Amino acid sequence: MLTVDQKAEPGVSAEQLPLLLGDLVTVANRLTRLAAQSTESAESPAVWRTLSTLVSLGPVRLGELARQSRVSQPTMTKIIRNLDQVDWVKRIVDVDDGRAWQIAITPKGEKALHDWRDTLAEALVPHFSDLAADELEHLIEATRILQQRVAVGTLLSKRDDA
Repeated sequence: MLTVDQKAEPGVSAEQLPLLLGDLVTVANRLTRLAAQSTESAESPAVWRTLSTLVSLGPVRLGELARQSRVSQPTMTKIIRNLDQVDWVKRIVDVDDGRAWQIAITPKGEKALHDWRDTLAEALVPHFSDLAADELEHLIEATRILQQRVAVGTLLSKRDDA
């Protein structure tokens, strides 16, 4: 099993890739929890995940939003009701079906999400402020690779191909 403490040899083998990706997911979850626990926010992670999904996908129907956020429709209905009350989302008519509604993020919701991300980043700075220049370059490159691989459009097209 690869761990963060081990140096991976150039060219990770096919057998090592699943272990490396498993470690990556585990570390990313720890990083997210560390950042969230360092803030004063009482908002559920589902709120931020929902807003982030709306930024990535644009307006979507409630069922698709629930599926993307991995929650039930009744749970998403409650999340959207609460977000609507603080004007972070709005309901708009579905252009493809005038009887249906889509959920869209509002400018106020976009600002809340941006502020939350800034707060998370600031909470993590003390944990990374001592990185050497080459380590920062590696972090930048790893972030770029991950952003390309997990872009919402990429994920949706891979799911549709399956």
